[in-house]
Amino acid sequence: MTAVTEARTAASTPEAEVPARPRKGAVAAWASRQYWPAYLYLLPGAVFYVLFVLRPLGQTAWISLFRWDGLTEGRWAGLDNYRDLFHDGRIPSALAHSLVFVVAYAFLPVALGLVLAGLMSRIKVRGLTFFRAVLFLPQILATVVVAVSWRWIYDIDGPLNAALRAVGLGGLTRAWLGDYDTALPAVAVVGTWVMYGLCMVLFLAGVQKIPTERYEAARLDGAGPIREFFAVTLPALRGEIAIALVLTITYALRNFDLVWNTTAGGPGTSTTVPSVFIYQGAFITREVGGAAAISVCLTAVVLVVTGVVMRLVRGKED
Repeated sequence: MTAVTEARTAASTPEAEVPARPRKGAVAAWASRQYWPAYLYLLPGAVFYVLFVLRPLGQTAWISLFRWDGLTEGRWAGLDNYRDLFHDGRIPSALAHSLVFVVAYAFLPVALGLVLAGLMSRIKVRGLTFFRAVLFLPQILATVVVAVSWRWIYDIDGPLNAALRAVGLGGLTRAWLGDYDTALPAVAVVGTWVMYGLCMVLFLAGVQKIPTERYEAARLDGAGPIREFFAVTLPALRGEIAIALVLTITYALRNFDLVWNTTAGGPGTSTTVPSVFIYQGAFITREVGGAAAISVCLTAVVLVVTGVVMRLVRGKED
């Protein structure tokens, strides 16, 4: 009788008393109403991004399909500019130079930034804030100023050669930016000097958010400074390292101003990079379609490399 009574009671319960599951469309409508102020705040940035990033990128991709000198009417070329690009013997050497710059502009600054951040987080001395500002100074200087300054340093009569002569190494003096063997490493050193300050600041900010309890636990376990760095500091800075790598690798692959204002791609083609070919094609040889094709390919390379770095970091975090 009890079971029959319960069944009748359940059957006689009004439908209004049974809680209905919200439909997916209703949830989406509620979410859109709930977060529409956030969408409005994002709208100006999205409009700016579309107008000044996506739209020019699309125009560049469209121009790359034409033979165009920038003035007269262009002729449809289809994928011929890309075929010419892959058959251009100068491109492999330019990409090899970019890989050198990736090492000098990205991996070395990240390593130096980690070392400096680890030291500054442990050393307590007067004037440490001043030293941090001095080390970050190269990052805030205009690239033209940096290039002109280092051209003077590397000059045949510049401070570097004068210092070598002063210590009895006059046989090593040379025009560092005019020598085929030293021009590329010389520009790479400048890139390392410019970028390590940014990495250091990012890592110092990351170190400050690490709970002190982790360091205390590591020290109780007998960890020294080096083991403490690899066991506590380095894993906690994984996100900052990813950001630093993305920023520095992107700068290395699209590097133009520093190269152009120091060597202009010379001597010969010893320091040429894809961005130099883009400038020469667009403004010197008037092959705008070919320059646009190089731009599209370079953009694709930057996006792929950035995606790989972020994927590797997220994979480790997961």
